[in-house]
Amino acid sequence: MLAFIDKIAEFTGKLSAWMLFAVGFFVTYEVVMRYVFIAPTIWVDEVSRIFQIWATFLASAYVLKHRELIVIDLFFKQTDSLARKLVETLSLIIIAGFCAVAVKFGFDLWLKATLAGHTTDSFLAPPKWLTHGSIWVGLGFLLVQALAEIVKVWTIGVPELDAHSAD
Repeated sequence: MLAFIDKIAEFTGKLSAWMLFAVGFFVTYEVVMRYVFIAPTIWVDEVSRIFQIWATFLASAYVLKHRELIVIDLFFKQTDSLARKLVETLSLIIIAGFCAVAVKFGFDLWLKATLAGHTTDSFLAPPKWLTHGSIWVGLGFLLVQALAEIVKVWTIGVPELDAHSAD
């Protein structure tokens, strides 16, 4: 089960990277269309924002899996100590708690926007569920990854930090 959760985090992380690549391509396309052909688009700004929002939330589980969050290990440097395991568990519980609340309220917001047919106030006017869905989906993945990391802390141990991320 942990391997499956890790594979989902890997997939969402790579998907996020490709989405950000696409945003760069879209913006480049817009610059060329606007300043070379004097024919700006109506879709690039909105689609780029949607992709950026989704990429941010989808990448969160990947970032946690790879322990690329900010880590301050001034007092708990020994990864095999009981104190470090407790501190890691506490931080992961806080992340999971935040995610659980955000998933619940994010889902409610998404459902309301979906059922009411809300759209953005732009020329393109995409449905708001496109952006609202990213909250509960992305943080749902982060919640599951945080729970998996808690299990790993107590079964495998606290992972060592890479040399580039230490200090």
